[in-house]
Amino acid sequence: MLEIKLDLPISGSDNKTIYDVAIVGGGPAGLTAAIYTSRALLNTIVFEKLGTGGQAAITDHIENYPGFPEGVNGFELSQKMEEQARNFGTKFEFSEIHKIEKDFTKNCFILYSGNKEFLAKTVIISTGTTPKRLNVKGEQEFWGRGISTCATCDAALYKDKVVAVVGGGDSALDEGLFLTRFVKKLYIIHRRNELRAVKILQKRAMENPKIEFIFNSVVEEIIGENKIQKVKIKNLITNEISFLDIEGLFIYIGLEPNTKMIEHINKDETGYIITNENLETSIPGLYAAGDCRYKTLRQVATAIGDGALAAHNAEKYLEHLECGNVK
Repeated sequence: MLEIKLDLPISGSDNKTIYDVAIVGGGPAGLTAAIYTSRALLNTIVFEKLGTGGQAAITDHIENYPGFPEGVNGFELSQKMEEQARNFGTKFEFSEIHKIEKDFTKNCFILYSGNKEFLAKTVIISTGTTPKRLNVKGEQEFWGRGISTCATCDAALYKDKVVAVVGGGDSALDEGLFLTRFVKKLYIIHRRNELRAVKILQKRAMENPKIEFIFNSVVEEIIGENKIQKVKIKNLITNEISFLDIEGLFIYIGLEPNTKMIEHINKDETGYIITNENLETSIPGLYAAGDCRYKTLRQVATAIGDGALAAHNAEKYLEHLECGNVK
């Protein structure tokens, strides 16, 4: 589909170009959507504030993605997806979209990034999630200086050191197992008496001699001077307080959806975007794909499926829009 120029009175817009599809977020869902829409000859732009790949790009080993019996490195997989999208003509804009509005009079969306404004007929939001914080004393002080949410990024900094992981889900155990390649000792602190991770990860963690579990416990304070020296732990059953000497802390206690840039749309109580089976939101022409939408499973495989479906339905929407049937 040819690029269309509109005489829209919007200052600072991207040369007043109106894209067929604007994709906000360059993770697996967004990249898949871009591959599909660009291959359909739709003028497509992807907005990504950091680098493409999302959480997948900082995952060292993805072993449940079909077609890779030995597993695949998340960064390498993400790079191939980006390359494929570029080959079909996708444009990439490495900036953050902080607000999305629909102009119902002109039936197009306005996307705001800094002092720039971009126009699009349809939008696919695939902004993923951000790791939650503990919100305890010392966390802000040591964030990025001893506290991390990315073992793949920071594990090498803790070679032969003692660290702790907070959490009991897939991410906590997966990242914890990766950390054991580097650290001398790893504690996994979990607020419940049983783990939530898939059984195969639990089995590997339980059998790893470097890992020790601390159940029914929470971190109440992170203590240190110029670096982390210990954490204060409370047992939720006995209320006993103890201190654990560590040099690094990795936090995996859940995720928050990155959906604040869009208002007046149906979301659940935690901010996840609600869609129908076609991944349409409550605003016509606006779709959501991947981890930012309300769903029961958040994996690379499901994100890719979301991206393909959202792209397909955005294409169908545009076909009706061209005929003047969409209001």
